Amino acid sequence: MPSTRRVALYARVSTSDQRADLQLHDLRRLAEQRGWKVVGEYVDLGVSGAKDRRPELDRLVKDAHKGRFDVLAIWKLDRLARSVRHLIMLGDEMRALGVDLVSVQDTLDTTTPSGRFTFHVLGAVAELERELIRERTVAGVAAAKRRGVRLGRPGFALDPGRVRALREEGRSFRAIAIEMGVSVGKVHETLAGRRTVRKSPSNGSSADARFAEGS
Repeated sequence: MPSTRRVALYARVSTSDQRADLQLHDLRRLAEQRGWKVVGEYVDLGVSGAKDRRPELDRLVKDAHKGRFDVLAIWKLDRLARSVRHLIMLGDEMRALGVDLVSVQDTLDTTTPSGRFTFHVLGAVAELERELIRERTVAGVAAAKRRGVRLGRPGFALDPGRVRALREEGRSFRAIAIEMGVSVGKVHETLAGRRTVRKSPSNGSSADARFAEGS
């Protein structure tokens, strides 16, 4: 590791009319105070933190894998991650690459023992939350089964007579599939005399998107 640590600065604003100047000012000042060399600034402008993919964050992660910096500095945790779980995932990935994480506004600085402890506590909280959700889901499914509730969406059998009648009217395979709420392939199977069972669609509005086969 070089004597002067290399730092990457990440900032994000949610709307296009906002500016990241305040975040970058504080991040640059932090780097100057610590004696770190700024090797990159990554700024996502007008990008919601709830989005899985962010252009500059994706570029930052790629550069981390290339070993281009030793520290990732952010203004606040919610600028980087959309949830505690997302933060832990990113933090673990950075740690595996030998990159420390520092937040200006939060008490998180993994270059120090106390900061690493704080990150471990956050990870434990996220793991506990996942376990509680899993346990509640399992318990809910078991209770529903005891009450005799049938889980999942019900199936139904295609009416071959109806399918043939629509075909005789001159309907295309795709039109029949959309009306019946099945795939074009199932229409072909039904007309060929094979009984087909299909889960009922949630609604008809999305049917067009499910059928990409020709008529």
